[in-house]
Amino acid sequence: MNQWHRVAEVPAEGRVHTAIVDGRSIALTRCGGRVGALDNHCPHQGGPLGEGSIENGLLRCPWHGYDYNPTTGRPPAGFSDAPTAFDVDERDDGTYVCLPDVVERQRSVSDVLVETLVAWGVDTVFGMVGHSNLGFADALRKAEERGELKFIGIRHEGAAAFAASGYGKLTGRPAACFAIAGPGSTNLLTGLYDAKLDGAPVVAISGQVPSTVRGRGAFQDLDLAAVFRDVALSTVTIESGSAHAELAATSVKRALDGRGVTHLVLPDEVQDQPSDAPAMAPTGRLADWAIAPPVGPLARALETIRTARRPVIIVGQGARGAAEEVRELAELLHAPVLTTFRAKGLVPDTHPLGAGVLGRSGTPVASWLMNESDLLVVVGASFANHTGIAPYKPIVQIDDTPAAIGRFNSVEVGVLGDAAITLRSIVDQLGDDINATDQTADVAARWTIWRAEKARRADDDRGNGVASAAVFKALTDHCPTEAVISIDVGNNAYSFGRYFESSGQPVLMSGYLGSIGFGYPAAMGAWAADPTRPVVAVTGDGGFGQYLAELTTAVKYGIAIKHVLLDNGVLGKISKEQLAGAYPVWQTSLVNPDFAEYAKACGAVGISVRTTAELDDGMAALFAANGPALLHIHCDAELV
Repeated sequence: MNQWHRVAEVPAEGRVHTAIVDGRSIALTRCGGRVGALDNHCPHQGGPLGEGSIENGLLRCPWHGYDYNPTTGRPPAGFSDAPTAFDVDERDDGTYVCLPDVVERQRSVSDVLVETLVAWGVDTVFGMVGHSNLGFADALRKAEERGELKFIGIRHEGAAAFAASGYGKLTGRPAACFAIAGPGSTNLLTGLYDAKLDGAPVVAISGQVPSTVRGRGAFQDLDLAAVFRDVALSTVTIESGSAHAELAATSVKRALDGRGVTHLVLPDEVQDQPSDAPAMAPTGRLADWAIAPPVGPLARALETIRTARRPVIIVGQGARGAAEEVRELAELLHAPVLTTFRAKGLVPDTHPLGAGVLGRSGTPVASWLMNESDLLVVVGASFANHTGIAPYKPIVQIDDTPAAIGRFNSVEVGVLGDAAITLRSIVDQLGDDINATDQTADVAARWTIWRAEKARRADDDRGNGVASAAVFKALTDHCPTEAVISIDVGNNAYSFGRYFESSGQPVLMSGYLGSIGFGYPAAMGAWAADPTRPVVAVTGDGGFGQYLAELTTAVKYGIAIKHVLLDNGVLGKISKEQLAGAYPVWQTSLVNPDFAEYAKACGAVGISVRTTAELDDGMAALFAANGPALLHIHCDAELV
């Protein structure tokens, strides 16, 4: 069936332009008084004929100079490779083009892949649509129209990977990130390494150049399997004869089982190939990670805990699912709970036994209590150097990964098991025969000392901006208890760890990669995981500067991030490290815009704070704002 469609605008004599008619791209011409309508794809390389020119009565392709008759599409004599020409009717009410009805695309390999990802629980994709991933992008579009997933188009592929990493860290489920061949895919790598090192499941998907030119030095031709081999648990190229659904299913399974990154490569021509293969469901294919501990190590752990007089409990990110059991054990032993930075808030600082963060970004409350202890019960922590866990103390270590037990130093007792199940067993079996003293008063006393010091630091004012202690006092007072907080790297993160008193908000951070720029994109990932939950991003000016265009992404999709931006005009942490290394401070200063005005220019709410007296009103306005909002705080670089 053919249908006549009125075109909005006809070119002047001797001109050509591109018209979108019924969703299709047409090269419209006027030459010798006649209007022509040609398919807008040169039959040789697909060049856009609507961007060509009329020369000597012929339409010249802008890519390689081949000529066509502008109304019939016929090439010069002796050639037959002509673009399709459509009938044109110039009527009193306008110019009409007759086009065949749009033929519905057949179900494709891309549809099979997307349907399988959805069946395995992938409900969010962050990425950028481009020339080498169009077939897969169209399958995503159809799935989004069916209400099966949401696609968030970012401004830089690095932000897509960080957002997917943040989503995985918060939920334990994978989101996908999506890019074109070549530079689009290489831009994903930093965020994917963040996911790899922090154990966040992510599925990365790359378009690829056509198989006929792959490996021959074509435009954007990279060996993506080689590029991604280190960062990904698996990297698989989808070929014409592949088991498409099975490869997509296996990719998600590996990401979940291995708590890391998997990678699918989609050659351009494979994406649109017809397929009637069914999607693959996860039924019966995923193991339950909640394993009980062996009897022997559990018994030794119980005996060690019973005899300790001043035990402390140290919890890492691996204990996130066992918050209730951690509190029960702490209350049974009257023992303080210290957290690693990644686990900040697992036991709120408002709890009588909550002792805050241990380590480089921690508080003297936590470090003093650890130093006075005679046993560390460490649950789901990595023991990396930044955690500050004392290896010279007797340690009962609980983790669900064999490689984590005694990773850096020997421990008194290593217990392999799920954190919640193992702690429940310990609580149920400890009984009354325990020697632990009540340390509640010690926790309160140390908090009293530290809060007095924080108050003094919050009052510091050298006339060069707001002190970090004051910023995080205000955030403590105003941040909703149910919020998720995503933080960046730098002095802003150190100050947040020290000064912000958590009421239980989970924290997302670039833990072991420590990548600047993580904070804002990861907040987008947290929002995508649950748009009803408040999301707060805490960044410095250096970190936000790397992905500040993503504020327009937040505006486009209504991503209601409340952004606390500490602007001190310098890469402050690096300046400190230069001085500590006896180097002069060099090339760490920054030239910044007025970030509040920048936010307004992007369509978000922008609020500026220059003095401590303005902080409370600024924080109140930030959390009262609708949609994405940015609180630009001018900070003193020395008051961290």
